[in-house]
Amino acid sequence: MRTVVFDIGETLVRDDRYWAGWAEWLNVPQHTLSALVGAVVVQGRDNADALRLIHPGLDVAAEYAAREAAGRGEVLGESDLYDDVRPALTGLRAVGVRVVIAGNQTSRAGELLRALGLPADAVAVSGEWRVAKPSKEFFEQVLRLAGTPANETLYVGDHPANDIGPAAACGLRTAHLRRGPWGFYWADDPKVRSTADWCIDALHDLLPIATREKWTNHPRV
Repeated sequence: MRTVVFDIGETLVRDDRYWAGWAEWLNVPQHTLSALVGAVVVQGRDNADALRLIHPGLDVAAEYAAREAAGRGEVLGESDLYDDVRPALTGLRAVGVRVVIAGNQTSRAGELLRALGLPADAVAVSGEWRVAKPSKEFFEQVLRLAGTPANETLYVGDHPANDIGPAAACGLRTAHLRRGPWGFYWADDPKVRSTADWCIDALHDLLPIATREKWTNHPRV
């Protein structure tokens, strides 16, 4: 692999604080909102539909802007990163692999990610591109940013419908990460395991993949 591209939510960053902020804003228990998010996602719906279940007809974009104006908007810090993020990204760059971060996030999240100074060659989010996963256009943008052929570009993510399926359909190699609710929920799904080139439990598993130390016809780490 010449480039490894990382999804953001529940791949690099825990979503706990993000959804806790929404629960506080909407004045509902965190567990209630978390359960609703899980329910809508496994139904194939957008996770913002969970917010609309609490307040039918909610204008999510307007509420997001209101939160920001009230000083209660998105927050992203070092404590939100999974422990293996910095070591894994650093290790990949040390062996000459280009590291790119690209996911479905707001422009504000992109700013906050860059402020963390992660060991990455590029950071991009759907809010800036104005195209989002699982669209083909998003992964075309990923390849432009990667600057490498699709078959030499690995996309790492936790969500089958947003990450693994559409990335594979665009010719990228894929690694399904068993992390976060979606990673665990779909970890043993036959379709996921047949689509993903690799199924991994941690970001450290990517180094031998990127350096082809475990290269076989259709490997599983």
